[in-house]
Amino acid sequence: MPPGVRKLALTTHVTVSVGWLGSVVVFLVLAVVGLTSADAQTVRAAYLSMEAIIWYVLVPLAIASLVTGIVQSLGTHWGLLRHYWVVFKLVLNVVASAVLLLYTQTVGDLADLARTATTPLDALRALGWSPLLHATAALVVLLVATVLAVYKPRGLTGYGTVHARRGS
Repeated sequence: MPPGVRKLALTTHVTVSVGWLGSVVVFLVLAVVGLTSADAQTVRAAYLSMEAIIWYVLVPLAIASLVTGIVQSLGTHWGLLRHYWVVFKLVLNVVASAVLLLYTQTVGDLADLARTATTPLDALRALGWSPLLHATAALVVLLVATVLAVYKPRGLTGYGTVHARRGS
């Protein structure tokens, strides 16, 4: 990959990945608000906002991070399957994206309950632990991926070892 294209790919990947991380923090804040606010309208608004954030921010950024990460790895000497840290980041991204896509249904159900004015505040709060736990887990996963990207622990996969011996 030419240096200019490589830098563009890296910039795009870092931008969407940082955006994903920041969006998870916003989702986490809304989960805390949903659990702690005494105002029913605020709790309902938090859960309705979560639905918009998951579909219009989190899912697109997760997919963009996956795609740009694959492009970035294929266009550099790191490769997609040569180093354990790249493979581990790929697995983290795929698993996190899959969980996110599955979780959209739960957030949609929670938003539907929040839209119903007759749903008691205590019932909404009881369901509010799920977004808090999922957002916290997502934050940890994304921070681990960030640490891997910065520190790049040594270690070639079997595939990487073969390519290193060949000199390619």
